[in-house]
Formats: sequence, C-alpha cells, structure tokens
Amino acid sequence: MAAAALNDVMRLRTIRPLQHKKDRGPRFRGRLAFSQLYSNKLPIYGLGYGNRSFITCYLDNSNKSGGGNVLGVNEIKEKCRKWLWKGDYSINYFVSSSSSSSSSNAKSNPPLLLVHGFGASIPHWRRNISTLAQDYTVYAIDLLGFGASDKPQGFSYTMEAWAQLILDFLNEVVQKPTVLIGNSVGSLACVIAASESSQNLVRGLVLLNCAGGMNNKAIVDDWRIKLLLPLLWLFDFLLKQRGIATAVFERAKQRDNLRNILLSVYGNKESVDDELVEIINGPANGEGALDAFVSIITGPPGPNPVQLMPRINLPFLVLWGDQDPFTPIDGPVGKYFSSLPSQSPNVSLFMLEGVGHCPHDDRPDLVHEKLLPWLAQLTA
Repeated sequence: MAAAALNDVMRLRTIRPLQHKKDRGPRFRGRLAFSQLYSNKLPIYGLGYGNRSFITCYLDNSNKSGGGNVLGVNEIKEKCRKWLWKGDYSINYFVSSSSSSSSSNAKSNPPLLLVHGFGASIPHWRRNISTLAQDYTVYAIDLLGFGASDKPQGFSYTMEAWAQLILDFLNEVVQKPTVLIGNSVGSLACVIAASESSQNLVRGLVLLNCAGGMNNKAIVDDWRIKLLLPLLWLFDFLLKQRGIATAVFERAKQRDNLRNILLSVYGNKESVDDELVEIINGPANGEGALDAFVSIITGPPGPNPVQLMPRINLPFLVLWGDQDPFTPIDGPVGKYFSSLPSQSPNVSLFMLEGVGHCPHDDRPDLVHEKLLPWLAQLTA
C-alpha cells in the first residue's frame, strides 16, 4: 500500500506559483507535521515551493521484517503489571491474550513466557506478542536488573538467581505448565530453570541463540575467547573501579554507539530503528543500571548449557541465526546445539539464514514460521 501510494505521488506534476519573482527550487524538510503519527515512518521525499503546500512521502517499515502486528512500546508499558519477588523486589511483567472468540484455544493451550536477553526488556518482544497471543496467553518478564524491574544496590546477579525468579513467577503468577521462550542469556536462564524444576512447571523450551553463560568468560573452549581471556579479566578489574565503570557505561549507552552495536548483531539492518535503540537506552538511564551492568559483566558466568541439557527431558525448539557474532554457530555452544537433533528426538533445530543474535526481533517472520507449527504440534 505504501509503495503504491508513493508511485501515485511521484507521477504528480509539481504546480509552480503563477507569480513568483525568484524560483528557489524545491526545499527538503526534515521536520514533519503531526510527527507523533509518523514516529515509526521514514520521510523519504518532500517537495514544496516558497510558502506553498508541502508534500511528504513516507516509507512504511512496519512490516518489512515480516513481524505482522507490532505493539507500540508505550502500549506495552501501560499494560505492564508488578509482582513482588521474595517480598523485596518489584518485577515488571506483561500478559496478553486475544479477546476474539476465535482464541478459545488460548484457555486450553499452555501459556508462553518470553524472557529477554542482556540489556533488553519486555518491549524487545513487540514484534511477537500479538502474533502469539492469537492462540496463547503470553507472559513476558523483565529480569531483575533490566527494564522496569528493580535494580537493587549491591545485588550479586547470577544466572541461578534469574532461573529461580522464572520458576517462582511460574509458580506464583502463571500457575500452569508453561512453554519458556528465551533469547541469549534469557535462553540460558530458561534452560537452568527447566533443569531445576521439580514441579512440572515447564511444558517445553524454545531457545533463540542460547548464550553459553552470563558473560563471555563461560566459553573457555572457544579459541577466540582463549585469546581474549586475559583482556576479559583485565576488563573485569577495570570495571570494578567506579570512575572507569561509569565512563565505559556512559559511552556504551549513547544512542549512536548502541545503534552501531545493534547493527553489528542484527542481520536485517532495517529492524534496527529508533524504537529499538530507545528500548535498550531507556532502562540503562535508570537508577541501579550501572551497578547491574558491572555485576553482570564481572560476575560468575554460571552453568554451561552443555552440562545442563542432558538433565532435561522436555520438547525443545532451537532457532539459531547464522550471522550471530556473539554465539556463532561454529563456536562450542553453537556446535553442541546443532548436534542435538541427531542425538535427541525431542529436539528440533532450525538455522535462520541471514539472521543475527536476536532472531525474534531481527526476522520475526522466520521465527513465527518455525515456532507456530512447533507449538501447535506440542499441544496437539
């Protein structure tokens, strides 16, 4: 529709004023009237003369990554709820299910819990929630230290703590066997939770580019990490110096730097928009964000998924972007997961071509293409 409208406009002939002493040519404007209506659109062509009317053409990117309905960040924030974990920590979460009569399956199907990766939060699932909520009750959670959840001073962040948070959330809030869907360290937290669950709280697992640990010190079998390990330990030492940590964190969370980082880990560059940058940047400006950053980067890497997977007898779906620089498919963790389908009949693996570290946001169409049939088979 947007492309057709653009073609129609471009066929229009510009009408010049009848009386105009000096033709100064077309003027291009960067500012838009009613900008709030077009905050997620790119102005690609604008033409006007003198003080006459101005025509702006917009490129609609909302479906370019194939995500279908995309929830607005503000809409997600307005509908979020709070849950008190261990009587001390406020945890931000979101729940959604379709209100249409065709969604009767949502009551009988297992609920889904979406768990974000490092630096992200609930809105990182904005391209997935509406699609999944058509047939499932969808929960999403901000892990402690991220998003709008508490970032307590002096807290020692560990993978085990996040896994326990997930299990307690399932037990106290969801109260039904749930399919866990995680990205990066969120995937690893889901694996740990499933390996420790003794109450049948977990119905299945979906791993999107699962991390090998809370930080890179976990991947000791990768020659690339072995070469960098002395630098990683030095970096840990420097981050424990408050002044240095503040300078590093302030620089890392600058929007231009965040955009460049995201562009390096996304295969589909069009998915790296201003909204995504703000999803990462906004929570990083909150109180306690620096302490959480330092604790996570310098803390223990936690259990390795390679050691945990044999303890789990649940249906698994593994989706892996083949352009991931953080957990490459040719690294130890990637190689292990790619070998699992031949060893375990309960594991399904799909490589996503041209996709980076965050497949659900990078190319949600490819994720949904594999995820929805797997979920349907799981509940059949």
